[in-house]
Amino acid sequence: MKKVASDIEIAQAAKLIHINEVAKKLNIESDDLEHYGKYKAKLPLSFIDEEKIAQNNLILVTAITPTPAGEGKTTTSIGLTEGLNKIGKQAMVVLREPSLGPVFGVKGGAAGGGYSQVVPMEDINLHFTGDFSAIEKANNLLAALIDNNVQNPNTELNLGIDPRTVVWKRVMDMNDRALRTTIVALGGKTGGIPRETGFNITAASEIMAIVCLAKNIEDLKEKIGNIYIGNTYDGKAIYARDLKAQGSMAVLLKDAIKPNLVQTLEGNPAIIHGGPFANIAQGTNSVIATKTGLSLSEYVVTEAGFGADLGAEKFLNIKCRYAGLSPKAVVLVATVRALKFHGGQPLKELTTPNVDALKKGLCNLEKHLENIGIYGLTPVVSLNRFYSDSEEEIATILKRCEELGVRAALAEGWEKGGDGMTDLAEKVVDAVANCTQAFTPTYDWNDSIEDKITALATKIYGAGSVKIQGKATDTIRLITKLGLQNLPICMAKTQNSLSDDPKLLGRPTGFELTVREIEIAAGAGFIVPITGMMLRMPGLPNIPASEGMDIDNDGVISGLS
Repeated sequence: MKKVASDIEIAQAAKLIHINEVAKKLNIESDDLEHYGKYKAKLPLSFIDEEKIAQNNLILVTAITPTPAGEGKTTTSIGLTEGLNKIGKQAMVVLREPSLGPVFGVKGGAAGGGYSQVVPMEDINLHFTGDFSAIEKANNLLAALIDNNVQNPNTELNLGIDPRTVVWKRVMDMNDRALRTTIVALGGKTGGIPRETGFNITAASEIMAIVCLAKNIEDLKEKIGNIYIGNTYDGKAIYARDLKAQGSMAVLLKDAIKPNLVQTLEGNPAIIHGGPFANIAQGTNSVIATKTGLSLSEYVVTEAGFGADLGAEKFLNIKCRYAGLSPKAVVLVATVRALKFHGGQPLKELTTPNVDALKKGLCNLEKHLENIGIYGLTPVVSLNRFYSDSEEEIATILKRCEELGVRAALAEGWEKGGDGMTDLAEKVVDAVANCTQAFTPTYDWNDSIEDKITALATKIYGAGSVKIQGKATDTIRLITKLGLQNLPICMAKTQNSLSDDPKLLGRPTGFELTVREIEIAAGAGFIVPITGMMLRMPGLPNIPASEGMDIDNDGVISGLS
């Protein structure tokens, strides 16, 4: 049996071109780049051109409800970009940066796969250009300023912060469940005022969300200043600007706000910037990165995290509305094995052909297609092919798409790179050419918080009703008192189901969605209703991906895939 090369072996065997050559394809001079070695560079914010953005074409890649088998959304996004270039279109991909937590935890590398990757893969998956580190430091600077203010009651700037109300946590870019709940400021009088707090993972920091929604440095500072921290002893709300924190925090983020230019395996330009999670934040790369891409390229392929009920919904209702963007086509990634999983086939048996289970699972694909239609957008189904897919299973999905009047194509980017994605590319170009309107939002930002939650739950998830528990109701009153009730909703929900119960596969309907609490992200500019047991600090699995990673004396890394 022929050995199949791993993602990292394929990436390491690739012949990369100098980043200056990549930049030339975008008509960028090398002097305009901020180089991070031979294969990475930062791009200046001055490249953003609103006139060009309006003329070019944004393509969103999303997916059906994720399964443990994996669907290959990033691989599809990169492969589609290669395919578009193969058919003569100027295209680039704009993606999120991987978080070290998932890299060393469950997923391993997160820069695409097979012959549809962005490179240098090892750098992108590890420290890259230091963006996550800068975001972590800015977040933790604010935490230090808060505790310093609490510790020093007699200083001129003392705000009288009630430490029991402080909601700001420290962050680190690693999965570490032991840090979810901690006690800080032990050590007596010199240690500070002890209080309970905890850590989030860096990708879940509000600073990450802010960087990914900021328009420029001034907007970045304003958003940082709007971060809600807690209250004084007499109930007055305290924001980061009250601590005069926004200037120093922005200093730490001066480079992190700039998008990163790299390349695909076929030498096409790629921008990678920002990395908020989609189940607890907006789940998409930065506004600056997307607008930079649209200023430089005719077609921009971007992705949103997890399924269309999370990443795509937030991409449209939050990011696009803040940025004034609208995609001209939506690619919905599906796989045979994922649909069989939604049809009840056990995970260990997904490589065994089972048309009956596949047909039962098609309801999940159909719901996501309906949702894209609710937005008034045109979907194109990308059937990401795996070696175990039978011809009958593939034909079943393609036939159902034809019956629904939906464009669909077999995607073979993992095995064939751009050559395996030209059919999808042609169908996407056709969808773009026939786009005649901007998307329709799910709700009006001026609706009540309860109505916005209900709109998402019933229209997008398929819920029959919504239950908002007491603690969340109390926070809604606080939000109204703070004058933040007109912010959009960023729902924190399991990625494993259209519902708030990860065990409900397929297309659950009529369920009751329960909001147990609500968080305020005033700096980022959204409200976060929390359903189920959503965690901002994941834990490692029993067998972390890190156990399979190593580096030899020549610096060659293995196992990062």
